[in-house]
Amino acid sequence: MLVSRSPARSHMPRIGRAAAVLCAAALLVFLMVCDLVTGPSGMPLAKVVGGLAAGPGGADRTVATILWSIRMPQTLTGALVGGCLGLGGLMMQTILANPLASSYTLGFSAAAGFGAALAILFGAALPIAIWVQIPLAAFLSTLTACAMVYAIARFRGAAPETLVLAGIAVLFFFQSLQSLLQFMAAPEVLQQIVFWLFGSLLKASWTSVQVIAAILLLSLPLILRDAWNLTSLRLGDANAASLGLDIEALRRRGFVLVALLTAAAVSFTGTIGFVGLIAPHVGRALVGEDHRFALPIAGLFGAIILVAASVIGKLISPGAVIPVGIITAIAGIPMLMAVILGQGRRA
Repeated sequence: MLVSRSPARSHMPRIGRAAAVLCAAALLVFLMVCDLVTGPSGMPLAKVVGGLAAGPGGADRTVATILWSIRMPQTLTGALVGGCLGLGGLMMQTILANPLASSYTLGFSAAAGFGAALAILFGAALPIAIWVQIPLAAFLSTLTACAMVYAIARFRGAAPETLVLAGIAVLFFFQSLQSLLQFMAAPEVLQQIVFWLFGSLLKASWTSVQVIAAILLLSLPLILRDAWNLTSLRLGDANAASLGLDIEALRRRGFVLVALLTAAAVSFTGTIGFVGLIAPHVGRALVGEDHRFALPIAGLFGAIILVAASVIGKLISPGAVIPVGIITAIAGIPMLMAVILGQGRRA
């Protein structure tokens, strides 16, 4: 098993780490503005700025509709989803002591994808709004995946490497269930499921913004409360236990919170890979292992990666925007290889 040994940058002043977080936030705001400016409608910058200044009730209804009903929800959804994936990825890598762990690589995203696909396929038979069904089904499926991983680990001994192997088994299990649903689906439903599994922001709405934002805001206090415990866990299980940390309870809480964040991210945009894997490494490279700073910057860089992918997708193909899941997968492969090679050199 590969274990990250990057030392905490205790020599970096706290003000320097805070400045890194603020710079990441400024970069995110810049990219969000770029995302609002780019798009298939080809509006000039002056019209975009004027539409933003006028607000949703601006005199130019075409500009107001494009900006406030289409582009703004997509941009905000991208930032929120990236933040959820970045935070979830850092927590997974910490509680499993593995730099290659994330909700995507360990099957949580696949489980959420299965739950959402199940809602798309059978949801019409239930008297519940589809925008409620999909996130609820995604969360329940992700929670099931967490329970499966933890049950396997408890049976074999809850060592981090056992959790990783259990997660890989769960990944293949839920991917096979996704394939079964695609085989069973009618052609028109199959098209919805396949497009959804690409990972796209095109169907984002103010509903998705509100639901994801609510889940993220509810999760953040619980995550930040464990910031110091997660930092202690980076010292190793034995050292963390010697400090009085209940490691198993921390892992259980972490799994549930990652399930919640993954369900929030996946339920409206589909499966998006590599964001939760890469963002934590960028964050730790900048601020070290202190999770009081690593958690915010991992969330910010998750948002940065996803919003940047949205901008790139629009620039490459303005007429038919490339789904962000495809962009992050292509860009994530060389980043993943860099992580693997970096771990090999440290080993």
